[in-house]
Amino acid sequence: MDGHIRGMMSQLAADLVSAAVKAGADAAEAIDAEHQALSVNVRNGALEEVEREEARDLSLRVFVGRRQATVSGSDISPEGRTRLVERAVAMARMAPEDPWAGLVDPEGQARGPHPALDLFDPADPDPETLEELAREAEAAALDMPRIANSEGGSASSSRSVWRLATSNGFFGEHRATGFHVGASVIAGEGEGMESGYDGLSRRWFSDLPAPHEVGREAARRAAERLGARKIDSTTAPVIFENRIAMALIGPLLGAISGPSVARGVSFLKDRLGQAVFSADVTLVDDPHLARGLGSAPFDDEGAVNRRMALIEAGVLTTWLHNAASARQLGMALTGHASRGAAGPSGVGTSNLTLQPGTRDLAGLMSDAGAGLLVTSMFGPSLNANTGDWSVGCAGVWFENGEIAYPVSEITVAGSLPDIYARLVPGADLENRGSANSPSLLVDGLAIAGK
Repeated sequence: MDGHIRGMMSQLAADLVSAAVKAGADAAEAIDAEHQALSVNVRNGALEEVEREEARDLSLRVFVGRRQATVSGSDISPEGRTRLVERAVAMARMAPEDPWAGLVDPEGQARGPHPALDLFDPADPDPETLEELAREAEAAALDMPRIANSEGGSASSSRSVWRLATSNGFFGEHRATGFHVGASVIAGEGEGMESGYDGLSRRWFSDLPAPHEVGREAARRAAERLGARKIDSTTAPVIFENRIAMALIGPLLGAISGPSVARGVSFLKDRLGQAVFSADVTLVDDPHLARGLGSAPFDDEGAVNRRMALIEAGVLTTWLHNAASARQLGMALTGHASRGAAGPSGVGTSNLTLQPGTRDLAGLMSDAGAGLLVTSMFGPSLNANTGDWSVGCAGVWFENGEIAYPVSEITVAGSLPDIYARLVPGADLENRGSANSPSLLVDGLAIAGK
């Protein structure tokens, strides 16, 4: 795309803001987002699907006094933009007042220069290249012992552009690419079948793992679940495998969300500045990680973002704020505003990492002696006010620090404040996404079985 065309497209968000102010808005914020994606799926060695997607979305948030409304659409024609502006301003005038609504103040904006985060790879693999990756991943999985069938191999690429403009002088743009390879297969036969999946995404095509490694891991995970047993209800040490351990930390993010704290709906609302975990636990959020899957040079309201330890040596250091929650609680912005094309901002993290401990998975199992290693989780339940939590699980039982047999149809439950206080991080941290954790040991949890 030449510079002139790119400049015209970059101007859309700014033009939308100007039009909203002329139509009667006191302030406005516009997002211009582009997305292109190509995905290829194969199954049992045959091409099953090739899908190409191209989307362009505009979103406009306007403020009339302390009233706000957000409208989005995909019609970028002059007529479409005019309708978008008229609808947004009319809706804002009828909305209830929100005393905390408003743009990020200029002193909090990330005016630049913005950091170079290496998020955009010029590589543009064609469908044939992606098909070959998917075929290799699936073939490697099918070649492994005890694998009976395939649910498919896949590979994809995507490109996106995000532009944000505000009526108080902010304009920012960032571009990113994404690439993925995955495989899913079935082990066993009849009533004893089990499925297994593996897949990884990266910002740069050259950073993808070898597809045969992905396929073999998918097969291994399917085969290890064969012969799963039900176990009696008990209380025992539980280790959450590194791949799924962040699901245990996920409720923490809701509990330290500024909007949740402002509403009083948080089991940690009185714990800021206090020890929530042991001193061995540090949780870092880094939006400026090079090639990070969650990286961005500014947050989704244009505020300055930066590397922060949300939990430092066990202590809860901050809430996660957007502009509205920071105003409501009388606190500084943290750069955690998160939004899509529709609706006002919420909050979210970028590249979240729970720092590793000193013991690998085998060491954690040895320390625990006997217990449950959770490898998959589903159907979580949480009381946001108390932290009471439960989740369906499958995994393996271990004894004397060694894997004994697979288990399924179990539920693990407990109080998250109590769980967090006793949590021990392992050393097996892997970079698999925008939220990563080593395996996590809790010395005793209630396990509901048969």
